[in-house]
Amino acid sequence: MTASLPGEVALPDEPPPEDRRHMIRRRALTLLIIVLLIGVPAGYLVISANQSRDSGKDKQKKYSATGLTAAWPSKVQRRLYQVPVPHPADQVAYYETNNWKTSRLYVQFRTTDAGLDAFLTGVGVNRDDLEQGDLTIGARDRSVTGWKFTGPGPWAGLAHRQKNPAPTQDIVVNLADPANPMVYVVSRTVP
Repeated sequence: MTASLPGEVALPDEPPPEDRRHMIRRRALTLLIIVLLIGVPAGYLVISANQSRDSGKDKQKKYSATGLTAAWPSKVQRRLYQVPVPHPADQVAYYETNNWKTSRLYVQFRTTDAGLDAFLTGVGVNRDDLEQGDLTIGARDRSVTGWKFTGPGPWAGLAHRQKNPAPTQDIVVNLADPANPMVYVVSRTVP
């Protein structure tokens, strides 16, 4: 043993034995730390993987659609194609096609008389621009959506042409129920 300096306390060679309560608490704390360091990240990875897989299935379903989908187009689609679906509107359905040459958004909805005016104003036209009996949506676009403009009318339509990159809209309105007109729109844009 070395000589100790005045005021220095000599430490024993071995620590005192650990009592049972302290040992159990130390092991429980060690187990808790292991669970937190391994279990929480593993749980997060499982949840994240499930969400990612579900998102992929939703996207697959959305992009494999081959006709009108009974839902509102997204806000981005409505803004990009300049199709301001008014409120209130029901029987809303849409379908989007894209290729290297042209992108199209097909939208149909039923609205009120005031809703029709709001929609036409949002597109940049007014009710006076509608031509009675003019079915501006062509046979190709009708076959894509399955639209048949053969029901009771009167029918009215207009073609709103704009310079690129702004979209061009073909609009057909069924005014059989003037209080609740049915509107059909094909908006085309060139990427």
